[in-house]
Amino acid sequence: MSNLLTSQDIPIELASEAIAIRVRWFGLCVGIVLVNFVGDVPNQAILNAILVLGGVYAILDTWYSFGKRVFLENGRLFISLMEATFIGLLCLFDDGLASPFRFYYFLSLLVCAMRYPSWMTYVTLVMHIVSYSTVALTGPLKGTEDQATLLFLITLMAWMTWACTSLSAVLSAARERLTQLNRALQQNQALLEDRISERTAQLQQSQAMLVQHEKQAAFGLLAAGIAHEVGNPLAAISSLVQLLNRREIDGVTREKLHLVDDQLRRIQRTLRELIDFSRPASSLETSCDLHAVINEALSIAKYYKRKKGRRIVTAFATGLPNINIVRDEWVQVFLNLVLNAMDATIEGGTIKIETSLAEGVLRVAISDDGSGIEKAHQAHIFEPYFTTKETGTGLGLFVCRNMIAKAGGTIELTESSPAGTTFTVLLLQPGLVGVEGSLADRKQVKALVS
Repeated sequence: MSNLLTSQDIPIELASEAIAIRVRWFGLCVGIVLVNFVGDVPNQAILNAILVLGGVYAILDTWYSFGKRVFLENGRLFISLMEATFIGLLCLFDDGLASPFRFYYFLSLLVCAMRYPSWMTYVTLVMHIVSYSTVALTGPLKGTEDQATLLFLITLMAWMTWACTSLSAVLSAARERLTQLNRALQQNQALLEDRISERTAQLQQSQAMLVQHEKQAAFGLLAAGIAHEVGNPLAAISSLVQLLNRREIDGVTREKLHLVDDQLRRIQRTLRELIDFSRPASSLETSCDLHAVINEALSIAKYYKRKKGRRIVTAFATGLPNINIVRDEWVQVFLNLVLNAMDATIEGGTIKIETSLAEGVLRVAISDDGSGIEKAHQAHIFEPYFTTKETGTGLGLFVCRNMIAKAGGTIELTESSPAGTTFTVLLLQPGLVGVEGSLADRKQVKALVS
């Protein structure tokens, strides 16, 4: 039998057994009524005893069904034989061939066709024919009427067996077809759920990138406004300082004016860097010096409030060729990573940036000696809007990963412990000058990056 589950999550086989149990109880109740409440029945005590045996079997069968088991599961032919004997005895001690208990044969064949394969139903038919014929042979047949009754019932049992097995085969085929359709529906449902999850993740990522771009644009407008408002007064002050320097003044005053002029130049340089960082980002790839990009990010990071008391150490490899990247995006990548490292360290901490080239892959490792990232958070750090900072947006690492992936690279959390954290950026550049290695090595490296 099939192991499909019904709406009650039980196998079809157990559902068929449940119907069989109900049929048995129905037949048992009808038999009790016929024997004890309908007219004068001969051999009433014997019939009641047989019905009691049937009741015991029905109770055991019902008890097993509560545990989703089948009583005498491996003895189905024995059950058919027992039913044939049971019905034959009822007919024998009641009214012979004319006993109303003869209709139990039809109930038995119906249940058998529903529960068992076709061949077992036909075997049960043979047992029932033998049982009913035995009832006829226990006493002399009363003319042609009893003979006709015997032949008619046997013919009717044979026809019912054929009809029930045919109907059962049709229902089984329909059930199998429904099973296949249900399985296909579940697969399509799972596929649809996966696509919805994928589209939801893509939408969330697009929304996160949009939020980041809007923040960048707002910051750009703010920076441009500040540079404009501060630049004009600075230009005026610088002009006044230059006019004062042209006059005859004592050495101490001139020295102070030089100090003022140096500080003004420093402010102007900071404003230029701010304007450069806030200008609309270019999406064009250009040939860039990786170290120059990192230094540009560091020149911006030095104005971060948490830079105070933290030491940044660089270990740049010599002879690195230029790489084709979108410069503005990679400045933002390294700036985000450096700022995260500053947030992770305490005053007096050290941040190290190391570059290297091996087998056509550029590696940039940014390490800090902070307290590390908790293991429970490590699997989520690149997800949008995930942050452990009180004032964080959770977009920094997510944006970094997308920008790096767009350039054909990847970013990894290579180490995180109470002793510190290291993020490593890997970038494959097929056109790097001076890169050596076999084609197999390059494929291996490309697989590593992807």
